Amino acid sequence: MVEINELLDLSKTIAAELFQGRTYPWEVLDDIKDFILNLGETLPPEEYEHPAEGIWIAKDAKVFPSAYIGAPCIIDHGAEIRHCAFIRGSAVVGKNAVVGNSCELKNVVLFDNVQTPHYNYVGDSVLGYRAHMGAGSITSNVKSDKTLVVVKQPGEFIETGRKKFGAVLGDYVEIGCNSVLNPGTIIGRRSSVYPTSCVRGVIPADSIYKDKVDIVLRT
Repeated sequence: MVEINELLDLSKTIAAELFQGRTYPWEVLDDIKDFILNLGETLPPEEYEHPAEGIWIAKDAKVFPSAYIGAPCIIDHGAEIRHCAFIRGSAVVGKNAVVGNSCELKNVVLFDNVQTPHYNYVGDSVLGYRAHMGAGSITSNVKSDKTLVVVKQPGEFIETGRKKFGAVLGDYVEIGCNSVLNPGTIIGRRSSVYPTSCVRGVIPADSIYKDKVDIVLRT
């Protein structure tokens, strides 16, 4: 339930090559920065502006004047970076994605049509095609005891070897408002999380997460 091919449609991101040859999506996190810098140099200048070192922005993307964009970063066609968004760097923002007011991104890949529209923090994470984070929902990317993150699924614990790892949202995932995704959370394709949830571990595809003891399959 946690492998790339079970979670993500690689045809829906400019960063598809970053995932090639890997098994788990968190394996890309160390390489996002270098990938952006290498890919950016190949982007056609008639389609992408290059306003600063390490930053490429599609000419049809909309970036509000108050947004901060740190390098390296690629913002793809049709994306919208709204008022006071804070992109700290090492971020791929997909086609038609939304990074909303007062949202913060750091070391992330947002696939096409992802929405992080209101007061979201997304760090050391991957958000699949059309994933949506409700207002105030965040990824927590460091454990309180600072130990390495382990992905916990039924019958198996997978060592990631990472101190910083937030979450992976599969394609079409919906996260309810004011939810916290604890380090190493994996949400399967087309699943939904109730508002104000505290989520950890692996949530199967096509599920509704009500709380940690009440996870039901969609009918």
